[in-house]
Amino acid sequence: MEAILRPIYQERASDPNTLGILHIQKKDKVSPLTDTFDSILLVVTKEAKRPIFTKHYSFDGQKAALHIVTEQQLRKWLTLGKNPKIVDWLLHGRILFDRNEAIVNFRQELDEFPERGRKVRMGIEFARLTRRYLEGKVFFEQQNYLDAYTELVDSLHHLARLAIFERGMHPELMVWKQVKVLDPAIYKLYDELVSSSEPLQKRVELLFLASDFLIHSRIKEGALHIQEVLSQKPYWSIQEIHEQQELRYYSTDLEVYIEYLVEKGLLLVEEHPTKSSHVMHRYYKTVE
Repeated sequence: MEAILRPIYQERASDPNTLGILHIQKKDKVSPLTDTFDSILLVVTKEAKRPIFTKHYSFDGQKAALHIVTEQQLRKWLTLGKNPKIVDWLLHGRILFDRNEAIVNFRQELDEFPERGRKVRMGIEFARLTRRYLEGKVFFEQQNYLDAYTELVDSLHHLARLAIFERGMHPELMVWKQVKVLDPAIYKLYDELVSSSEPLQKRVELLFLASDFLIHSRIKEGALHIQEVLSQKPYWSIQEIHEQQELRYYSTDLEVYIEYLVEKGLLLVEEHPTKSSHVMHRYYKTVE
């Protein structure tokens, strides 16, 4: 198959802007890893007018997809965890072209997973976990058990990814396959939630209780990144936090996360007077 695709990727390899090219072949009859395509060509470039450019091809009853991605976009995906397939592609794809070992260096970076990057990923994941978990509890208290179940499933996914980050690894597409080996306790919670014969209400109630401990035990490590950033100033308004470069990836989960950390005593509130004697400005700071 590579021989058929060679004219396509050789054209890209001759471009001095191209850093590397990977080939990912479908292994199973139905493969989510390759988006059901028989072959994926991933081209990584230094820069481009479009951060993502895609083409589809057909040949001999098969189909292939070409994805041209800038290095900046690739790093954004890795930081946000929004495209778990990219980790599999980078780690397991066959290298067809590698300018100055750019792809090899990417793989080494993924394998080593520097502490700073790990803190950022854990912070973002913990913020997502917090929102899903708190929303699930609200739904449960409202007796909306199916909605509570959905949020709890999502929160367990975030908890699973946190467990993977703790071990210096990146979540791949099949997260639960990883977690079953790395953290059997979290895997057991998930399995009990989706497989138990208990009534839905009972399952959700028991799993919320069990999840509380696992989440609480990770809160200090999950909050390290945001605490380090906020320690750079005596106090912050919420607008300043939103505009801070390193915290922009927390996105819509940021405010819920901050209030959760305040509730748990990991961040403090400092009130400043406004023009009204009845209303105070609310600022946030780290614990000294």
